Amino acid sequence: MPNTKTRHLDLGCGPVPRNPYRRDELYGVDIAPQQDAGGCQVLRGNLTMEAIPFETDSFDSVSAFDFLEHVPRVLPTANGRGTRFPFIELMNEISRVLRPGGLLYALTPCYPSREAFQDPTHVNIITDRTHLYFTGASPLGRMYGFDGHFTARRVEWMVSRDAHDASAVLTLHQRWRRFNYRRKGQLSHLLWEFVCSKPG
Repeated sequence: MPNTKTRHLDLGCGPVPRNPYRRDELYGVDIAPQQDAGGCQVLRGNLTMEAIPFETDSFDSVSAFDFLEHVPRVLPTANGRGTRFPFIELMNEISRVLRPGGLLYALTPCYPSREAFQDPTHVNIITDRTHLYFTGASPLGRMYGFDGHFTARRVEWMVSRDAHDASAVLTLHQRWRRFNYRRKGQLSHLLWEFVCSKPG
């Protein structure tokens, strides 16, 4: 009998993988996985250098909370004679491991917020237009080797603590908080929610 359980993968999950879509099974990948990640399977992986260690079409959803900003845009190749694009490669990998119709949910500090720059390990500054390199009929990332297929369901500024549950509707209090943060120029995080489609 086929396995009908839904599966979610949290990238750069740290000690506690998150499950924003409340899938049946939860997995994680981290460069330094914890011994006990709450009973979830967390694999070791340096996603700047390696493929996501799961098979193609493995997941109904993938999340990346405060992770994409740590993935370099450009690095030298192993022989030092060329360049590679780890961020593009990661987006290709996310597309690969998602099932058709699968969802990417990414929350990232975004320019011009100071949170995008203050951490010295942030090497990939996201703007409110970066998604155009990965979504739509002709994503701009094609020129750098992006071969995935995403449609943007949501691209919006969020208060980070109010965006951990993908299915939750913002309460009146949370909407008021976001309005006030926006008015004061204090919104720091951009939310991407993409749908993955695959050519037949």
